[in-house]
Amino acid sequence: MLDVQCSVLIIMFDPRTKLILTFYCTVLVIASQRLTLLGSEQAVLLLFIIGISELKTYLRWLRLVIPMSLFFGAVTWWSVNADAGAVAAFKLLTLTTVFFSFFACTLPEDLADSLVKMGVPFTAAFVLSAGMNFVPVIGRKARDVLDAQRARGIPLEPGWRALRHYPAFLGPLLIQAFQLAEDLAEAMETRGFGCPGRTFLKTYQLRFYDWLVISIGLIMLSGFIFASYLSG
Repeated sequence: MLDVQCSVLIIMFDPRTKLILTFYCTVLVIASQRLTLLGSEQAVLLLFIIGISELKTYLRWLRLVIPMSLFFGAVTWWSVNADAGAVAAFKLLTLTTVFFSFFACTLPEDLADSLVKMGVPFTAAFVLSAGMNFVPVIGRKARDVLDAQRARGIPLEPGWRALRHYPAFLGPLLIQAFQLAEDLAEAMETRGFGCPGRTFLKTYQLRFYDWLVISIGLIMLSGFIFASYLSG
């Protein structure tokens, strides 16, 4: 039931609304200076991720983010103190979770087309959309290259000893990336990329509920920042 409700909300809102709400959440996380607040924000984001059925993807993604957050927290701890290090680590984790939630519920094509409607140049919006689309493709190709080279007996496990074998991984991956870019360029040229008179498959329009959610989010964010200023 929760999955269905979240899916309805995702379809209902304009991509620009979700982008603005993501900006609100980013400012909120940056302004939060206590672990209790950051923990509450992370819990809300986790409930949202569960609601859109992306928990398994999020847990796999955490394996990359947690070491980065711990390293950032350790550097801050060494530079300032332990409390600042813990806040910095948790803040980075929550910030990345905000953007994971946004990209998990927003199609790259919808975001790019809605930005073009706002006046963003089509080439810039296309670069954003293509980047979002091809990151997972490159990730799959990287896993395929790793598996193939390991099957040939080339040790590519993380560590200094395997560093001299990394060209065996990076070389084929770069070749496949260049081939992918060439295929994309040919496809764009065939479809008349950059020609005037482009039309859109969907109509992007900020409706009443979009403006309502944006206004409520702005009021809540302003109230939080004002209360933080008074308490500080």
